[in-house]
Amino acid sequence: MKVHSTAIVEEGAEIGEGGAIGPYCVVGAGARLGRGVVLKSHVVIEGSTTIGERTIVHAFAVLGGPPQHLQYKGEETRLEIGADVMIREHVTMNPGTPAGGGVTRIGDRGFFMTASHVGHDCQVGDDVIFANNATLGGHVKIGDNAFLGGLCAIHQNCRVGAYAFVGGCAAVACDIIPYASAFGNHARLGGLNIIGMKRRNMPRASIRALREAYRLLFDGEDGTFRDRLEMARTRFAENPEVAMIIDFIENGAVRSLMTPAR
Repeated sequence: MKVHSTAIVEEGAEIGEGGAIGPYCVVGAGARLGRGVVLKSHVVIEGSTTIGERTIVHAFAVLGGPPQHLQYKGEETRLEIGADVMIREHVTMNPGTPAGGGVTRIGDRGFFMTASHVGHDCQVGDDVIFANNATLGGHVKIGDNAFLGGLCAIHQNCRVGAYAFVGGCAAVACDIIPYASAFGNHARLGGLNIIGMKRRNMPRASIRALREAYRLLFDGEDGTFRDRLEMARTRFAENPEVAMIIDFIENGAVRSLMTPAR
């Protein structure tokens, strides 16, 4: 590990091999940096923060700073960041709080653009993209491969499903099902994230099934929403992507479910 002469690495910090700590970085005693981690310059790592192998952190990012929560009183909580993550300038990520489980987790291979923010107790999946200034309130859950557009804001306790797309400047106050797109202030469903699915090389048959299931659930007029959910469960019983949506709707909700504008 190459450590610049102006950097401060407190006693107790664990630093893996093969990386670099650049000028004017501050690495606290509770930091755990994996092999090949690179801190470019002016990076601050506070609290009990673990950073996975080969993650790169750019200038003025602050990782592990105290949760922005009025009831936090300095308790020992954690921030866990996965491997191969790209964290750009001015990004902030907070650890958990005792009331929220005590840990904020970031998955592998994420790309967090300039000034994006992950609040306390959030659970963020693998292969996500946060565009500039995308912001999560506390206790938010983001599924794998989700894309958050620039300047969007996700309200505390909301869930954004896997492969979902959130448009720029969207204000999200409801749960977004997997594979969907959401736009506006306040955001509403705008259909499926077809472009994202094609970019991930999803089979055409799977995309077609998702289109049919979406129309049934949100555009159908037969029975109640619960009735249509059961219809989708039966009609697409062999489709894992539709099953993911049904499971998302039925389990883990704190906020209401986002629906299309009428």
